[in-house]
Amino acid sequence: MPKFKFWKIPAKYWPYITKGHVAVYELSRGLVGHWMPGMAPALILHHTGAKSGKQYKIPLNYFVSNDDFVVVASNGGHPKNPNWFWNLKANPDTRIRVGLRELRVTAREATAEERADWWPKIATTGAYAIYQRRTKRTIPLVVLSPAHQQ
Repeated sequence: MPKFKFWKIPAKYWPYITKGHVAVYELSRGLVGHWMPGMAPALILHHTGAKSGKQYKIPLNYFVSNDDFVVVASNGGHPKNPNWFWNLKANPDTRIRVGLRELRVTAREATAEERADWWPKIATTGAYAIYQRRTKRTIPLVVLSPAHQQ
């Protein structure tokens, strides 16, 4: 049987998949949806709209760097960064759910040096290398640092 490639799902279905993932993750309090076969673990990022002030939630795969969580603003390789990236730039103090834990975090874009260190590891997971080939922009990495580190 051929391996399922989630990145080949048409874009029109992603809002439904995202909402379903968030709902299952939160209803199960992180027991379901944190780990998915063949993917990096997922967290739920809460973010506030930069212009609207509206509250949003999105599941994102994450990587761990010391006590920090690193997420990828790939937007599926589209030409523009995802809205959540700009929302975090405007409102960096937020919270995440990581499995059974909920944490207050501060978001910042990874430095060029951090990205150079992390990208080779991230590019081997999921479709991130494919996404980078699809776009001319450098895909940003976002570091989410727990509030106790501030």
